[in-house]
Amino acid sequence: MTLDTADAVALSDLVARYALYADQRDIPRLIHLFTPDGVLVLPDPPRALGPVGTRTGRDEIAGAMAALRDLTMTFHAIAGQVFDAGPEPGTATGAVACVAHHLSSRPSVPDGGPSDLVWHLRYADTYRRHDGAWRIARREVRIDWIETRPVRRVRGREGER
Repeated sequence: MTLDTADAVALSDLVARYALYADQRDIPRLIHLFTPDGVLVLPDPPRALGPVGTRTGRDEIAGAMAALRDLTMTFHAIAGQVFDAGPEPGTATGAVACVAHHLSSRPSVPDGGPSDLVWHLRYADTYRRHDGAWRIARREVRIDWIETRPVRRVRGREGER
């Protein structure tokens, strides 16, 4: 069973909104991209790059996402996505490739300046229709590799040009 074009576009929009809301630190909107019983399975880098910690339900997912507030800025670039119909009506699966940048003012590069912790990752997703819209029922985050880059300059959060 294949997905129709409208469902594929809606799932692509869902994935893009996750990245946007994470970058905006809009936790209330981000957690509503999940079903009420949604599951987020996270790695524990650098110790574990595969999914090891489970958060269930919107409140626990919000708690995990609160860590975004400790960063100067993030930038999630979706590199590719593939969606398939799920085993039951109203379900789908997805494989999403992403490059996630995490800017920090904590010195971790040789010159002591800000750094960009870059995760090259894949999301293994299960989606379900909830209240007439596609939502993430389960998302497993798997990091393929990590790199740290120096950052020359960061635009201020108050609209610096």
